[in-house]
Amino acid sequence: MRYIKDNGTRISVRGDGPVTERTLVLAKPDAVARGLTGEIISRLEARGVRLAGLKMIWIDEDLAKRHYSAHVGKPFFEGLLKYITSLPVVAMVWEGPSAVSVVRSTMGATNPAQAQPGTIRGDFGMDISNNLVHGSDSVESAGREIELFFKEEEIYSWKRPHEKYITGE
Repeated sequence: MRYIKDNGTRISVRGDGPVTERTLVLAKPDAVARGLTGEIISRLEARGVRLAGLKMIWIDEDLAKRHYSAHVGKPFFEGLLKYITSLPVVAMVWEGPSAVSVVRSTMGATNPAQAQPGTIRGDFGMDISNNLVHGSDSVESAGREIELFFKEEEIYSWKRPHEKYITGE
C-alpha cells in the first residue's frame, strides 16, 4: 500500500479501489467504568472497519485541553475536562473506506436521548454528559486527534484475508 498525507491523516491509495480513512475513537471514562469497551470494539469490527491502534491511557489535563481545544470558552468546557480526566479511556485508531462516517453512524447522535436504537449511544447512553464514546467528526479532525494520542509506530495498517467480502477491495 502507498500512503499520502491529506490534511494530517494518512490516506491509503490503491489504484481504483476505495480510499481508506483513519479515525480516532475514545471509549470514554463511563464506557470503561461500565465495561462497555468490548461492546464498542465488537460493534465497530462488525461494521467492517479495522482496528489499527489500541491503548488504555489516563488523559491528563494538558492532553484534555489540546483534544477539546475547539470547546474552550463554552459553558460545558470545565465539566468536560473533569469528566475526560476522571478515569482511564481506551484510545483506538480505526481505518477503512469512509471510516469517519461509518464510525459516527455506529456511535449515534451526541445526545443519547436523540440517538437511534441500534447505535452505541442509543443502546447504552442516557445522558449527554456521559455519552460513552468519542469519534472524530472529519478526516481533518481525525488527523489532528490521532497525532495527539498515537505515535505513527503504534498504528498498524493491515488487510483481512476476506476484505473483499466487506469492502469490495
